[in-house]
Amino acid sequence: MSRFFRALVILTLVASCGGGGGGDRFSAPRDLDNACSIARERPEYMSAFRKAERKWGVPVHVQMAAMYQESKFIGDARTPVKYTLGVLPMGRQSSAFGYAQALDATWEEYQVDQGRRSARRDKISDATDFMGWYMTLSRDRNGIALDDATNQYLAYHEGHTGYRRGTFYGKSWLMRVASEVGQRSLNYRDQLRGCRR
Repeated sequence: MSRFFRALVILTLVASCGGGGGGDRFSAPRDLDNACSIARERPEYMSAFRKAERKWGVPVHVQMAAMYQESKFIGDARTPVKYTLGVLPMGRQSSAFGYAQALDATWEEYQVDQGRRSARRDKISDATDFMGWYMTLSRDRNGIALDDATNQYLAYHEGHTGYRRGTFYGKSWLMRVASEVGQRSLNYRDQLRGCRR
């Protein structure tokens, strides 16, 4: 068998085996409106949410609602590409990446503060830990209750200083989105209570 043919066969085998590896974490669960369905389909997500709740006190349903809004539970989510003149790509809208859509600088702050240099934004357990850390800071710095998904989301989106300054008041679209996050959080809470039975 020639070396070229052998390499081609190996490459084909590797490509066919690699197609499904890790695919779950980079695709959305099937029914994003049903917390019980998400829990059944992705038990590793629920383990990560519960672990963050135990560590930080942020309820599972609050984390889930924020993550839905940020990434739709897609591990490698990125912001859209910006275009100039409608056709020339000019890079991404921001450095937000992963399940929690954490910005580069905020993620690095978390890594240093928590001594977690190897933490990755596309790993669900790291992303939920980050959200718990960030929302706890929002409580400590701005007095936002950990179960207040609406205001937690506003602080998550605007940053702690922006939230303190009330920058969101001039953004009616963001106020609407934050209200939707709050309602989704309550829906997820009620669904999770039901599926635990």
